[in-house]
Amino acid sequence: MTSAPPLDPRVHAYRPDLAASSLRGRVEAARFVDGVPCQINAGFVSMKEQPSIHARQSTELLFGETVTVFEERDGWVWCQNATDGYVGWLRLEGLDTDVLAPTHRIGALRSFLYAEPDLKTPFVDILSLGALVPVTGEQGAWCQVAGGGWVYGRHLLPLGTAPADPVETAERFLGTPYLWGGRTSIGIDCSGLVQMALAAAGRACPRDSDQQQAAVGTLVSADGRDHAFRRGDIVFFPGHVGIMADGTDLIHANAFHMAVVREPLSAVLDRADKGISAVRRL
Repeated sequence: MTSAPPLDPRVHAYRPDLAASSLRGRVEAARFVDGVPCQINAGFVSMKEQPSIHARQSTELLFGETVTVFEERDGWVWCQNATDGYVGWLRLEGLDTDVLAPTHRIGALRSFLYAEPDLKTPFVDILSLGALVPVTGEQGAWCQVAGGGWVYGRHLLPLGTAPADPVETAERFLGTPYLWGGRTSIGIDCSGLVQMALAAAGRACPRDSDQQQAAVGTLVSADGRDHAFRRGDIVFFPGHVGIMADGTDLIHANAFHMAVVREPLSAVLDRADKGISAVRRL
């Protein structure tokens, strides 16, 4: 009998001292807890690898996403994101204990949350593409958000709206600065770009490139050789990922340009230490 593969601490909430109750019998921990559901109340918040502002960012969570909180410590919470299962540390002030069901999502690349339904009033936050918004009312061109604030109505899409083309979504991020762990147009990394492009297309997608390589679409090539690339193909390299704009160009967030760019796949391969590790098709 083969043993089960080890759990991934990126997406399984366990430590020697504490673990999610759902993992009882699968991991050893001093204490198991059910956790408390909470919701992100800021435009986007940084999830850290450790409970310190100096710790490396592992990902970002967007307004309206929900988490399960397992521990609170000195203004930090150890929690798991419901969207992609990612586990890490958030600042407590970025959360609400009242979880509100969203009615809309942000369809603009980014939008402002205003205190009043008036474009001349100061904005109170920035909401990014894909943020989940509970709308409670309308006033002219503006939509009122539960918990406070107003968003310009044309920047919102009702949940259930027809999915967007993932390549078109990726193209909207062109020029966005590269940011390790980023998931917004303020800053984004390679797997964050693919995740957000697929999310706008109504497809669940893991957070990191190795997870995506194991789960997204259908494998059509293990190395890209003699492969006829198509628009929308997801191309993987060791530690990197991008999406094909057409048969020749790749859209990707990368550390060479420190930005999201569209460039020939051949140019990417010329710079790569290693070649393509997989091509998957949606």
